[in-house]
Amino acid sequence: MKIEEYLETLPDNLLSGEDIQISEKSFRDIFKFVNLGNDDVFYHLGCGSERGIKIAFEEFGVKKAIGIDNNAGKINLAKENIKEKSVKAELVCDNIQDADISNASVILFWFTDENIIDAMMEKFGELEQDAKIITIWGPLPECLPDKVEFPYIMNKTPFKKAENLQEQLLSIFGVKCVDFVTAWEFAERYTKAIGMPEIKNDRFLTIIQTLTIWINAKKLGVACGDEIPESIQTYVNIMKMHFGIDFEHLLKE
Repeated sequence: MKIEEYLETLPDNLLSGEDIQISEKSFRDIFKFVNLGNDDVFYHLGCGSERGIKIAFEEFGVKKAIGIDNNAGKINLAKENIKEKSVKAELVCDNIQDADISNASVILFWFTDENIIDAMMEKFGELEQDAKIITIWGPLPECLPDKVEFPYIMNKTPFKKAENLQEQLLSIFGVKCVDFVTAWEFAERYTKAIGMPEIKNDRFLTIIQTLTIWINAKKLGVACGDEIPESIQTYVNIMKMHFGIDFEHLLKE
Protein backbone atom coordinates (compact mmCIF):
# COMPACT_ATOMS: atom_id res chain seq x y z
CA MET A 1 0.00 0.00 0.00
CA LYS A 2 1.07 3.60 -0.50
CA ILE A 3 2.44 5.41 2.56
CA GLU A 4 -0.65 7.67 2.56
CA GLU A 5 -2.90 4.61 2.74
CA TYR A 6 -0.82 3.15 5.56
CA LEU A 7 -1.12 6.35 7.58
CA GLU A 8 -4.88 6.28 7.12
CA THR A 9 -4.97 2.89 8.89
CA LEU A 10 -3.52 4.44 12.04
CA PRO A 11 -5.80 5.96 14.72
CA ASP A 12 -6.39 9.70 14.29
CA ASN A 13 -5.30 10.37 17.87
CA LEU A 14 -1.94 8.70 17.17
CA LEU A 15 -1.28 10.81 14.09
CA SER A 16 -2.30 13.99 15.89
CA GLY A 17 -0.13 13.26 18.91
CA GLU A 18 -3.18 13.24 21.19
CA ASP A 19 -2.31 9.92 22.81
CA ILE A 20 1.47 10.35 22.73
CA GLN A 21 2.68 11.34 26.17
CA ILE A 22 5.92 13.32 26.24
CA SER A 23 8.48 11.74 28.55
CA GLU A 24 9.69 13.52 31.67
CA LYS A 25 13.17 13.78 30.15
CA SER A 26 11.74 15.46 27.05
CA PHE A 27 9.80 17.94 29.20
CA ARG A 28 13.02 18.83 31.01
CA ASP A 29 14.86 19.20 27.70
CA ILE A 30 12.09 21.47 26.38
CA PHE A 31 12.09 23.65 29.49
CA LYS A 32 15.88 24.01 29.43
CA PHE A 33 15.73 24.79 25.72
CA VAL A 34 13.29 27.65 26.33
CA ASN A 35 14.98 28.83 29.57
CA LEU A 36 11.81 28.39 31.59
CA GLY A 37 12.04 30.15 34.94
CA ASN A 38 10.35 31.79 37.90
CA ASP A 39 9.10 34.81 35.93
CA ASP A 40 7.15 32.65 33.50
CA VAL A 41 3.47 31.78 33.20
CA PHE A 42 3.54 28.41 31.47
CA TYR A 43 0.67 26.86 29.50
CA HIS A 44 0.59 23.31 28.17
CA LEU A 45 -2.13 23.21 25.52
CA GLY A 46 -3.51 19.72 25.03
CA CYS A 47 -1.74 18.58 28.19
CA GLY A 48 -3.37 15.15 28.52
CA SER A 49 -1.83 14.69 31.96
CA GLU A 50 -0.30 16.72 34.78
CA ARG A 51 3.25 15.64 33.99
CA GLY A 52 4.44 18.77 32.17
CA ILE A 53 2.96 21.36 34.49
CA LYS A 54 4.17 19.43 37.54
CA ILE A 55 7.77 19.53 36.28
CA ALA A 56 7.44 23.18 35.25
CA PHE A 57 6.22 24.13 38.70
CA GLU A 58 8.33 21.91 40.95
CA GLU A 59 11.64 21.87 39.08
CA PHE A 60 11.67 25.12 37.12
CA GLY A 61 9.82 27.28 39.64
CA VAL A 62 7.42 28.98 37.25
CA LYS A 63 5.14 31.68 38.57
CA LYS A 64 2.12 29.78 37.32
CA ALA A 65 1.51 26.52 35.42
CA ILE A 66 -1.72 25.78 33.56
CA GLY A 67 -2.68 22.68 31.61
CA ILE A 68 -5.63 22.74 29.20
CA ASP A 69 -7.26 19.75 27.54
CA ASN A 70 -10.79 19.06 26.28
CA ASN A 71 -10.76 15.45 27.52
CA ALA A 72 -12.65 15.53 30.81
CA GLY A 73 -11.48 12.08 31.86
CA LYS A 74 -7.82 12.96 31.44
CA ILE A 75 -8.22 16.30 33.22
CA ASN A 76 -10.05 14.73 36.17
CA LEU A 77 -7.35 12.10 36.55
CA ALA A 78 -4.65 14.76 36.28
CA LYS A 79 -6.38 16.82 38.98
CA GLU A 80 -6.42 13.82 41.29
CA ASN A 81 -2.72 13.22 40.70
CA ILE A 82 -1.92 16.87 41.33
CA LYS A 83 -3.99 16.84 44.53
CA GLU A 84 -2.15 13.78 45.83
CA LYS A 85 1.22 15.40 45.16
CA SER A 86 0.22 18.83 46.53
CA VAL A 87 1.30 20.59 43.36
CA LYS A 88 -0.02 24.13 43.05
CA ALA A 89 -1.02 24.20 39.40
CA GLU A 90 -4.18 24.67 37.40
CA LEU A 91 -5.85 22.12 35.14
CA VAL A 92 -8.69 23.24 32.88
CA CYS A 93 -11.11 21.16 30.81
CA ASP A 94 -11.77 23.32 27.75
CA ASN A 95 -11.13 23.63 24.04
CA ILE A 96 -7.87 25.51 23.66
CA GLN A 97 -9.47 27.77 21.04
CA ASP A 98 -11.86 29.06 23.72
CA ALA A 99 -9.43 29.28 26.63
CA ASP A 100 -7.96 32.54 27.89
CA ILE A 101 -4.17 32.35 27.45
CA SER A 102 -3.53 36.09 27.33
CA ASN A 103 -1.13 36.07 30.31
CA ALA A 104 1.09 33.32 28.91
CA SER A 105 4.81 33.87 28.54
CA VAL A 106 5.65 30.29 27.49
CA ILE A 107 3.32 27.90 25.66
CA LEU A 108 3.84 24.27 24.65
CA PHE A 109 1.66 23.61 21.60
CA TRP A 110 1.67 20.31 19.69
CA PHE A 111 -1.23 19.95 17.26
CA THR A 112 -1.52 18.88 13.61
CA ASP A 113 -5.15 19.85 12.93
CA GLU A 114 -4.99 22.82 10.54
CA ASN A 115 -8.26 24.30 11.83
CA ILE A 116 -6.94 24.32 15.39
CA ILE A 117 -3.60 25.75 14.29
CA ASP A 118 -5.23 28.54 12.27
CA ALA A 119 -7.49 29.47 15.19
CA MET A 120 -4.58 29.49 17.62
CA MET A 121 -2.38 31.62 15.36
CA GLU A 122 -4.86 34.46 15.87
CA LYS A 123 -4.72 34.00 19.66
CA PHE A 124 -0.92 33.79 19.63
CA GLY A 125 -0.80 37.08 17.73
CA GLU A 126 -2.54 38.77 20.66
CA LEU A 127 0.06 37.71 23.24
CA GLU A 128 2.53 40.11 24.82
CA GLN A 129 5.83 40.73 23.04
CA ASP A 130 8.46 37.98 23.42
CA ALA A 131 5.95 35.31 24.43
CA LYS A 132 7.43 31.94 23.46
CA ILE A 133 5.55 29.17 21.68
CA ILE A 134 7.27 25.78 21.55
CA THR A 135 6.26 23.25 18.91
CA ILE A 136 7.57 19.76 18.22
CA TRP A 137 8.73 18.66 14.75
CA GLY A 138 7.12 21.49 12.77
CA PRO A 139 7.21 25.29 13.25
CA LEU A 140 4.22 27.57 13.30
CA PRO A 141 2.89 28.01 9.74
CA GLU A 142 4.70 30.56 7.56
CA CYS A 143 6.97 31.54 10.45
CA LEU A 144 10.74 31.51 10.85
CA PRO A 145 11.82 30.00 14.17
CA ASP A 146 13.73 32.09 16.70
CA LYS A 147 15.49 29.06 18.12
CA VAL A 148 15.77 25.40 17.13
CA GLU A 149 17.02 22.35 18.97
CA PHE A 150 15.28 19.80 16.80
CA PRO A 151 12.67 18.46 17.25
CA TYR A 152 11.94 21.41 19.55
CA ILE A 153 11.20 24.70 17.80
CA MET A 154 10.55 28.06 19.39
CA ASN A 155 8.77 31.07 17.90
CA LYS A 156 8.59 34.39 19.74
CA THR A 157 5.99 37.11 19.34
CA PRO A 158 5.79 39.05 17.13
CA PHE A 159 6.42 36.25 14.64
CA LYS A 160 8.98 36.47 11.85
CA LYS A 161 7.43 35.57 8.52
CA ALA A 162 9.22 33.17 6.20
CA GLU A 163 9.39 34.16 2.54
CA ASN A 164 8.63 30.59 1.47
CA LEU A 165 8.66 26.97 2.62
CA GLN A 166 12.24 26.52 1.45
CA GLU A 167 13.48 29.28 3.74
CA GLN A 168 11.48 27.87 6.63
CA LEU A 169 12.73 24.30 6.13
CA LEU A 170 16.38 25.26 5.87
CA SER A 171 16.12 27.49 8.94
CA ILE A 172 14.91 24.49 10.93
CA PHE A 173 17.65 22.14 9.81
CA GLY A 174 20.40 24.77 9.84
CA VAL A 175 21.95 23.52 6.58
CA LYS A 176 22.13 24.74 2.99
CA CYS A 177 20.56 21.55 1.70
CA VAL A 178 19.12 18.33 3.14
CA ASP A 179 20.98 15.07 2.49
CA PHE A 180 20.35 11.55 3.81
CA VAL A 181 22.54 12.05 6.90
CA THR A 182 20.67 15.21 7.90
CA ALA A 183 17.28 13.57 7.32
CA TRP A 184 18.25 10.51 9.40
CA GLU A 185 19.76 12.54 12.25
CA PHE A 186 16.72 14.75 12.63
CA ALA A 187 14.26 11.86 12.27
CA GLU A 188 16.13 10.00 15.02
CA ARG A 189 16.02 13.04 17.30
CA TYR A 190 12.25 13.24 16.86
CA THR A 191 11.72 9.53 17.48
CA LYS A 192 13.78 9.64 20.67
CA ALA A 193 12.03 12.79 21.88
CA ILE A 194 8.49 11.40 21.63
CA GLY A 195 9.30 7.74 22.26
CA MET A 196 9.27 5.87 25.54
CA PRO A 197 12.08 3.51 26.65
CA GLU A 198 9.85 0.45 26.20
CA ILE A 199 8.96 1.25 22.58
CA LYS A 200 10.51 -1.38 20.29
CA ASN A 201 9.76 0.07 16.84
CA ASP A 202 11.92 3.20 17.02
CA ARG A 203 13.93 2.23 13.94
CA PHE A 204 10.78 1.64 11.89
CA LEU A 205 9.48 5.08 12.84
CA THR A 206 12.87 6.67 12.17
CA ILE A 207 12.97 5.22 8.65
CA ILE A 208 9.49 6.57 7.88
CA GLN A 209 10.40 10.00 9.22
CA THR A 210 13.73 10.02 7.35
CA LEU A 211 12.04 9.28 4.05
CA THR A 212 9.37 11.88 4.77
CA ILE A 213 11.94 14.58 5.55
CA TRP A 214 14.09 13.88 2.49
CA ILE A 215 11.16 13.55 0.06
CA ASN A 216 9.66 16.82 1.32
CA ALA A 217 13.05 18.48 0.91
CA LYS A 218 13.25 17.15 -2.66
CA LYS A 219 9.80 18.51 -3.48
CA LEU A 220 10.81 21.93 -2.18
CA GLY A 221 14.05 21.89 -4.13
CA VAL A 222 16.33 21.91 -1.08
CA ALA A 223 17.62 18.32 -1.19
CA CYS A 224 21.35 18.00 -1.84
CA GLY A 225 22.00 17.03 -5.46
CA ASP A 226 19.68 16.01 -8.25
CA GLU A 227 19.95 12.25 -7.83
CA ILE A 228 18.18 10.05 -5.31
CA PRO A 229 20.80 8.97 -2.74
CA GLU A 230 21.52 5.24 -2.61
CA SER A 231 20.58 5.15 1.09
CA ILE A 232 17.16 6.67 0.40
CA GLN A 233 16.50 4.19 -2.40
CA THR A 234 17.63 1.32 -0.14
CA TYR A 235 15.15 2.27 2.60
CA VAL A 236 12.39 2.81 0.06
CA ASN A 237 13.01 -0.76 -1.13
CA ILE A 238 13.10 -2.11 2.45
CA MET A 239 9.79 -0.46 3.31
CA LYS A 240 8.17 -1.93 0.20
CA MET A 241 9.65 -5.44 0.38
CA HIS A 242 9.44 -6.08 4.12
CA PHE A 243 6.49 -3.94 5.21
CA GLY A 244 4.44 -3.52 2.03
CA ILE A 245 4.61 0.29 2.31
CA ASP A 246 5.28 2.12 -0.95
CA PHE A 247 7.14 5.45 -1.17
CA GLU A 248 8.20 5.12 -4.82
CA HIS A 249 5.40 7.21 -6.28
CA LEU A 250 6.52 10.15 -4.13
CA LEU A 251 10.00 9.99 -5.63
CA LYS A 252 8.50 10.42 -9.12
CA GLU A 253 6.35 13.45 -8.36
